[in-house]
Amino acid sequence: MEIKAPKPFRSYPRPFIFLCGSIEMGTAENWQKKVVKAFEKGTVLNPRRDNWDSSWVQSIENPYFKKQVEWELLAQELADVVLVHFDPTTKSPITLLELGLFKHKCIVHCPEGYWRKGNVDIVCERYKVPTALTLDDLIFQARGKLKEYFLKGK
Repeated sequence: MEIKAPKPFRSYPRPFIFLCGSIEMGTAENWQKKVVKAFEKGTVLNPRRDNWDSSWVQSIENPYFKKQVEWELLAQELADVVLVHFDPTTKSPITLLELGLFKHKCIVHCPEGYWRKGNVDIVCERYKVPTALTLDDLIFQARGKLKEYFLKGK
């Protein structure tokens, strides 16, 4: 099941799988679609909302923007796993920030060509954050991490 921001999600079945990564509309591929299709169980929390308005001022004073960011932070705090994808055609500075905040529950896919791949690789190595070679590998690793969750019948 997929829940998109800013819809409430706490009442949906666990595990919670948060999709963290490149979203830049019109630039980044919609990698989230592929990941959502891969998970039949659990709840995929997707910050890529259908009605995003790029004219919104990105300020704490803007209630729409603030609600979006607060939804994303709560979703990552409650997530059982955070899947991170850095699209090489984007900068994705917020994804870098979120990797730092939630590294303890991340699996990272950072392909060649991403402008800060070296930084991401060093952070992942230092803090023992699992990395994936492809999006398919990211999905595979996430399934492995959540397999125990499904076997326990939580």
